[in-house]
Amino acid sequence: MRSYFSFLQRASPTSWHLPTLVGRDTRATSRFNLICPGCRSQQWRQFSKTRRLTENLFNVDHPAKLVRVNQKHGPGLIILALIPIISFALGSWQVQRLDWKTKLIAKFEDRLVRPPLPLPPRIDPDAIAEFDYRRVYATGILRHDKEMLVGPRMWEGEDGFMVVTPLERPDGQSTVLVNRGWISKKMMDQKDRILGLPQGEITVEGLLREPWKKNMFTPENKPQQGKFYFPDIEQMAELSGSQPVWIESTMVPDLLESYDRQAKGIPIGRAAEVNLRNNHAQYIFTWYGLSLATSVMLWMLVRKKPNEAMRRVRQNRNW
Repeated sequence: MRSYFSFLQRASPTSWHLPTLVGRDTRATSRFNLICPGCRSQQWRQFSKTRRLTENLFNVDHPAKLVRVNQKHGPGLIILALIPIISFALGSWQVQRLDWKTKLIAKFEDRLVRPPLPLPPRIDPDAIAEFDYRRVYATGILRHDKEMLVGPRMWEGEDGFMVVTPLERPDGQSTVLVNRGWISKKMMDQKDRILGLPQGEITVEGLLREPWKKNMFTPENKPQQGKFYFPDIEQMAELSGSQPVWIESTMVPDLLESYDRQAKGIPIGRAAEVNLRNNHAQYIFTWYGLSLATSVMLWMLVRKKPNEAMRRVRQNRNW
């Protein structure tokens, strides 16, 4: 340690100075004059470099700038505090949605167990919402020449289409649209599914449904090209000269019968059941779980004590 401090003493700025030219010491003056200008420049650069080194070594003369540590948290704490509040509100909203969806499904299932009603000669489109999922039946002739294929639609992993055919009813009754069911893409041509084109007067039984709503990812229909990506009831009714009334043909679920219909090109109807999705209980668990987890994180962050490094800085603020 003594040698180290002696080195610092020798390297201190006071020990680096040019020789004092005393007039009486002629030999010292002559030796200084013998140094060339290049050597004197090199000596001065070495002196400046060593002086900067010693200034960095003595930090007591130049203390470090202390940062403010009184503020424990920043704007991130506000964001973290908003997450449990928002997620709790969303969870409460999903509770209301669950109650609404459960009552809606119960109402539709109550309509399904009732006996089918005969379809009136003329239907008021505004009253269809009050009879959504109501079982009805109608008699008429299927206009296969005005058939429309909506799709693509998948069934059991195979691509296909929904067959929509106008049902022309006799005695001046209105024509309605009937969704007869699904057919395979290989049976698009009517020549390949003669058995699936019943002739003469038939009776169709199915569910009266509200008009479909198009989502933002479905492309627009191209009726001039015979391409329908979603059932736009108003558009299809105008093309076929029928009322905007949509009936979905139903059948008893039977796997063997479905395969037989698929092979013959006979449309496979839907089951008479409510197919509304009800995932609100999962959403409730997700949002309330997120609210609880973020609340615990917020409490741990607020209760957390500063670490040793921060404590030492605060204790030494008055250096």
